[in-house]
Amino acid sequence: MSKVAILTDSNSGITQAQSKEFGIFVEPMPFYIDGQLYYEDIDLTQEQFYEKLTQGGEITTSMPITGNLMDSWDNILKDYDELVYIPMSSGLSSSCATAKMLSEDYDGRVVVVDNQRISVTQKLSALEAKKLADEGKSAQEICDALISNKSLSTIYITVDTLEYLKKGGRLTPAVAAIGSLLKIKPVLAIYGEKLDKFGVARTMKAAKQTMIDALKKDMKEVLKTENLDDVVISIAHTQNQEAAEKFREELLEAFPGKEIWIDPLSLSVSCHIGPGALACTITKKLIDID
Repeated sequence: MSKVAILTDSNSGITQAQSKEFGIFVEPMPFYIDGQLYYEDIDLTQEQFYEKLTQGGEITTSMPITGNLMDSWDNILKDYDELVYIPMSSGLSSSCATAKMLSEDYDGRVVVVDNQRISVTQKLSALEAKKLADEGKSAQEICDALISNKSLSTIYITVDTLEYLKKGGRLTPAVAAIGSLLKIKPVLAIYGEKLDKFGVARTMKAAKQTMIDALKKDMKEVLKTENLDDVVISIAHTQNQEAAEKFREELLEAFPGKEIWIDPLSLSVSCHIGPGALACTITKKLIDID
């Protein structure tokens, strides 16, 4: 039986400390802030990131540096026969395509999974992959299982400010100005590989209800189940823990008795939407990870 390692990136929200607890390796994502290179959760904390973001720092995201990624693979493969690498969705970054190209030099020992996940859904995939590895599945078997489930997940996000969507070019200055004046709260959706507009609301309360209604609909129409035991529901946020806790109470009214995770949203997404955002996700379980 092959010894299989699981590696994801810090877009999953898995911290370096949690990586040891879960037995999952985590590649830190690089960020350039005012021209200086930082690595998520290595020399850049969530608090430092948001401080620099709100102070107007020039932040650009980057895919993992090629040499660093290959060094990680080489070091892991000293102790493992195979490696499953789960990067962020190919629709949100070119890092997945680059990793697939690099893996061609590893004679099948590195398998790159493009199951189009980000943040808490990416974390779930890594945890499921680890469980499958512990059960003796090969790297390719784990990849095939994750790919088979890739379309059975949706994410909805609402933002507290339109400033960062405007800055990133997702809203024109005129639309952003009108939206800010009217206090409009856009709701965005990640279906598979793309971040797109889903709807708008006039208040945060209405935006949250829009997202809750969308999760209910997706559970039946996308995930094809009415059994809460078949799904994982999560909340992600950008420097908004208190609001996330309150949102969990509202989700529990819609999904009674369901355990609901709360995690910080990936910094790669956060830099485009700013602080104060809330997101919720629903994903069909591949296996039980408890």
